[in-house]
Amino acid sequence: MKAIIITQPGAPEVLQIAERPIPQFTANEVLVKVAAAGVNRPDVAQRKGHYPPPVGAPQDIPGLEIAGIITEVGSGVTRFKIGDKVCALVAGGGYAEYCNVPEGQCLPIPDNLTFIEAASLPETFFTVWSNVFDRGRLQPGESLLVHGGSSGIGVTAIQMAKAMGSVVYVTAGSYEKCKFCEDLGATKAINYKTEDFVAVLKEITNGKGVNVILDMVGGNYAPRNLQVLADDGRLVMINMMEGKDTQIDLSVILRKRLTITGSALRARDVGFKADIAASLQKNIWPLIASGQIKPVVNAIFPASQAAQAHALMESSKHIGKIVLSFEG
Repeated sequence: MKAIIITQPGAPEVLQIAERPIPQFTANEVLVKVAAAGVNRPDVAQRKGHYPPPVGAPQDIPGLEIAGIITEVGSGVTRFKIGDKVCALVAGGGYAEYCNVPEGQCLPIPDNLTFIEAASLPETFFTVWSNVFDRGRLQPGESLLVHGGSSGIGVTAIQMAKAMGSVVYVTAGSYEKCKFCEDLGATKAINYKTEDFVAVLKEITNGKGVNVILDMVGGNYAPRNLQVLADDGRLVMINMMEGKDTQIDLSVILRKRLTITGSALRARDVGFKADIAASLQKNIWPLIASGQIKPVVNAIFPASQAAQAHALMESSKHIGKIVLSFEG
């Protein structure tokens, strides 16, 4: 099969097409002929040598989400059959014509979605559900602040939280991105380049603050996040794009009874990811099938142009998801 491999740590150009054996699959796995694969920031980090894949995942083939058709099933597989159209979260190896996936991490593709659209779902939907609803315990009627509202994570969080009955605020880096987020369902999008999100949100919420924050920025956002959290608020960290070191006032945590948590999904076990998939299929997939929640795909590249896709990801000029196509 053809695969996009990382020839060495470095710039986008280190991504090259190579021949690799079709992967083996175990009793509880399916083999998927990949039609499309999503591009995500962890792929960029892996390409640079900063985010090694877990044991058992391909070491030089990035890719955390795929969509395609099942061509083989293991002896223990019960939910899917050959010919089924699925999208899936994978630990790696998604940038290839074939990928093996644990059955529990697969989800059926709703009839109203293309392979491209379906490939844009798993990584962000698994991440948002696990962190906003499981770890962050966001409830209907509560408020959510998402930093990076126009990212793949952001456009997913806006739609999911609004659909589940919450008020959503976001930060983004331009007027166009802010408008897009508000059109998508955010109550207020704050341009972090021209506005102070702490001051804006304190005014909007009459000083009460927000209940949950999903933060992928880190760095000096941490103390500001604590300022804007409501009493009993929850801060959930999923990345540290501005750095891992910060200084915070611990007394704020005590006074407001705050919870600070975070997670990295990639290394979690199959059972954990299968539980998230089951929650998504029950709670979110009907909303996708009805069109209430929609994929937001910004750009599609042929797989041979993976380097260009990564360059766009690093530019932060995109709104929503970037997808590689293995068809044609």
